[in-house]
Amino acid sequence: MTSYLSDSTAMFLTIASLKGKQFEGEARALNVPTTSGEITVLDHHRPLITILREGTATITAADGKKAKIPLKGGFLEMDAENHLKILLDE
Repeated sequence: MTSYLSDSTAMFLTIASLKGKQFEGEARALNVPTTSGEITVLDHHRPLITILREGTATITAADGKKAKIPLKGGFLEMDAENHLKILLDE
């Protein structure tokens, strides 16, 4: 499989909804509210699937800049290839 990552301390993050992609690129960390509580996902996190609740996703990009995206709920999947995907409810 082709790796899209240039830095071993970053994961590839895609946040999408029916309106299109909200974010796509390398990230160091993602903090999100889930139905089980707030979690932070870092690069090479164990594979995970969880349900998101309403709140705010905080992205720390590979360059250290932070971005916030409002959430109304959705799903998060971290795979074994260091790719993190979020599908948002709209």
